[in-house]
Amino acid sequence: MRSTTLTLVSIALTLTLAACGKSDAPPAPTPAPAAPVAAPAAPAPAVAENTLGKSTYNKTCALCHSAGVAGAPKPGDKADWGPRIAQGADTLYKHAIEGFTGSKGAMPARGGGSSLADADVKAAVDYMVSLSQ
Repeated sequence: MRSTTLTLVSIALTLTLAACGKSDAPPAPTPAPAAPVAAPAAPAPAVAENTLGKSTYNKTCALCHSAGVAGAPKPGDKADWGPRIAQGADTLYKHAIEGFTGSKGAMPARGGGSSLADADVKAAVDYMVSLSQ
């Protein structure tokens, strides 16, 4: 009798445990996939520093432009650079490369650095303009 009771208890436990994972209710519907989340925008690329222009400015142009010698516009002086910038980059390059005498002063050819390449002079002009807009 004892073994019969034990067998019945074992069967009851087995059936109970087997039923634990089952449910009479139908399975819940699977939710629709969520709309894809847009990836965060990549940061804007950093503007490359004009190292050639900065170097040329520091070695040659700063001698006059930092102090305003002979009417040289100081970088960052928007009032003085504004009318010059309005003439366009080509005019600024021409005046810096070939030299220029105007109502406010004079610009020696290549800022007095006769060995400077056109690209060096243009980079220096671009550097000063970027500081003055």
